[in-house]
Amino acid sequence: MYSIGTLLCAFTWDFYSLLIFRFITGLGVGGEWATGQTYINETFPDELRAKFGAFMQSGAPVGVILASMVGGLVTPIIGWRMTFLVSIIPAITIIFIRKYLDESDVWIQNKDKYVNRSILKQFKELISREHRKIFLISLVLCIFGMSAYWYTYSWLPTYLEQERGLALLSTTFGVILIQCGDFTGYTTFGFVAEKLGRRPAFTIYSFIMALGISMITIFWNQIEHVHDLLYVFMFLTGFGTGFFGGFGSLFSELFPTKIRNTAVGTVFNLARGAQFITPVIITTVASYFDLSYGIAIAALFALLVGIWIWVFPETKGTVLNDLD
Repeated sequence: MYSIGTLLCAFTWDFYSLLIFRFITGLGVGGEWATGQTYINETFPDELRAKFGAFMQSGAPVGVILASMVGGLVTPIIGWRMTFLVSIIPAITIIFIRKYLDESDVWIQNKDKYVNRSILKQFKELISREHRKIFLISLVLCIFGMSAYWYTYSWLPTYLEQERGLALLSTTFGVILIQCGDFTGYTTFGFVAEKLGRRPAFTIYSFIMALGISMITIFWNQIEHVHDLLYVFMFLTGFGTGFFGGFGSLFSELFPTKIRNTAVGTVFNLARGAQFITPVIITTVASYFDLSYGIAIAALFALLVGIWIWVFPETKGTVLNDLD
């Protein structure tokens, strides 16, 4: 659905058809992340869950870098419609990959208990007295995390180029450097989470992200004369984003198999949907002050992630079958 929605964008004839096709693409994104994370976390051994959930998330910055390269280098040659047509390639590869994947181990062991449960019943159970509290605090955590991400990334290239006067090449290098930080943060988060626990790992990484964002926004004037420092803090901004690699394992360790995928998907997508107000808030703040203060709001949300995680129980070492 993700790839087909993007493919259809190549055939848009007006603004509204593009909106419809992007909506289809969004449906694919929303379903894919939750299902993929749940699959990973139900398949790998309990003591490796956080590592492999974070490894899967590390594909995101790689994809962003590849997309940037295609958009910057290939699109000027083949045009935007052909660029959208290229998006069918991931769908074709998935057809072949899927042939070699078995269903998750935990689901196979428990599916007979839940075979006739309706979607509506799953949602009702998610907000039942038994699961309501953990669902709501998970949603708040994810909203904080999503806000930290989108307040940073949605306007960052514009901010660096237009308000800070960086050349296009320097801006591009900075964005790629942040994505390299993302990749490093995602791939290392799982090791820290397995060593120290989920809560300390979230706090360490989110506080690093807050530091990086603060330095490249409200404290820019203090470090702008040392370009190496600018790039260090750009990298740290991306590195701190590594806490995103822990959402899948954390949420999977909080809910039983009968509602796990429903819970993970609902939390993730409600938090993602709440970000529709992010551009409005950033531009409003920027109109009164400047864009740096709008983006700096992300640092506050990153700090909230590191604090709010401590209302959760520590889930390191959880055996998923014990939740059933």
